[in-house]
Amino acid sequence: MTDYSLLPSSTRPQAFALQPARLPSPLEAISHPLLRQYDVQLWCKRDDLIHPTISGNKWRKLKYQLQHAREQGMQHLLSFGGAYSNHIHALAAAGSQSGLRTTGIIRGEAEAVSNSTLSAAKGWGMDLIFVDRQSYRRRQDPDWLAQFTASDTLIVPEGGSSPLAIPGVAELVEEVPFSPDLWVLPCASGGTLAGLIAGKQDREQILAIAVLKGGGFIADEVCRLHPAAASTPGWQIALDHHDGGYAKFSPSLWQWVQDFSAETGLPLEPIYSGKAMWGLFRELAAGRIPRGSKIVFIHTGGMQGLAGLKEQGRI
Repeated sequence: MTDYSLLPSSTRPQAFALQPARLPSPLEAISHPLLRQYDVQLWCKRDDLIHPTISGNKWRKLKYQLQHAREQGMQHLLSFGGAYSNHIHALAAAGSQSGLRTTGIIRGEAEAVSNSTLSAAKGWGMDLIFVDRQSYRRRQDPDWLAQFTASDTLIVPEGGSSPLAIPGVAELVEEVPFSPDLWVLPCASGGTLAGLIAGKQDREQILAIAVLKGGGFIADEVCRLHPAAASTPGWQIALDHHDGGYAKFSPSLWQWVQDFSAETGLPLEPIYSGKAMWGLFRELAAGRIPRGSKIVFIHTGGMQGLAGLKEQGRI
């Protein structure tokens, strides 16, 4: 399949629909000695394989935001992120593929433009605007945003989490040919969790692993994005597996992730999916997941972030 995101703009189709590489994404059974010990079955929903550049939950979150842009005649996407943001990386690729201009408001110094994430975003045509932390906190202030936007601009929230992201994520549930007892996923901005709540069956449980410290706000954000979540039973957010905070991880966690990948053949990174998988096994060890459970783990992508971690000398 042609990767339209890599074509020059003169030959790129002027359509707003994302071109998936693999849908439905693969569902892989995971074999590990501890799973037999805990008497559970585990599958991984490989959303990291949906698209080579618009990976995982980013593809699903952006699908209907791009459709909305088309319906409203918008030509410009504006969003926000850090210097190693998976979302910024994916949005730039999606804009390039879809014939839309993109702008990223980046928290940090302009020197970061040479890193792998932002170099790729710039290569796909994204305009990068670097702001300090104080300014970045105003990213939801319409008066501050007015300097960057026009009538044809769609503002995409940080992480891609908005009500428009919900139906794209909810479609994931229909791709799994059975009803699991438990869904497990990493959680930061709440958009993927909100979409999964919208799509799941009543009997199915969801365990979201917060990958950041102080994640008590996430439940409120989920209900803001998907109000019906407030009255939907069967979902919870585990707040004690952040290992120090967002984008932080100990040497022992990273070693666990590498060992798990070597044992299972499942590629993971330590910020999102690796940390969530580690959290799942901690939950199993604590006896908080019933024996006999059928579990589906959602791999939300983000593997491009490994290059940034190597650049920083963190792995």
